Amino acid sequence: MTNDVQSLYLEDIAVGQTFESAPHVLTVEEIKDFAGRYDPQFFHLDDEAARESLFGGLAASGWHTAATTMRLLVESVPFFGGLIGAGGEISWPRATRPGDAIRLRSEVTAVTPSRSRPERGMVNMRCETVNQHDEVVQVFTPKIVAWRRTLL
Repeated sequence: MTNDVQSLYLEDIAVGQTFESAPHVLTVEEIKDFAGRYDPQFFHLDDEAARESLFGGLAASGWHTAATTMRLLVESVPFFGGLIGAGGEISWPRATRPGDAIRLRSEVTAVTPSRSRPERGMVNMRCETVNQHDEVVQVFTPKIVAWRRTLL
């Protein structure tokens, strides 16, 4: 681990603290490339066939939205030592579409120092990925390991 003075330690994190990322625009090419590699379903790959699907048009894979959300989380939440996940839940209430400018809003919902590992603790967050219309396209509630400054 490196000592980065701009990074947040467990002692710096409080319930209610919020973070927001810059937006990322998903292009048709990016959506099709990701789907072709990791989720090759017709509603992610074929504009015409996707019109006949549940989505009514081309939609990004939920896993593409999740991967992009992870990048936005890393860019906007500066925890010391990186973002090490310890579980969580994910849902996609709305499809992410080509041209959507998605951004991440994150809020700390719990901060719990570890009793068995005094050098760290756990931070629970609620992360909402929203599009340019402020519509929620993903909800992610991760548990993230956070390091304590005082015991390093």
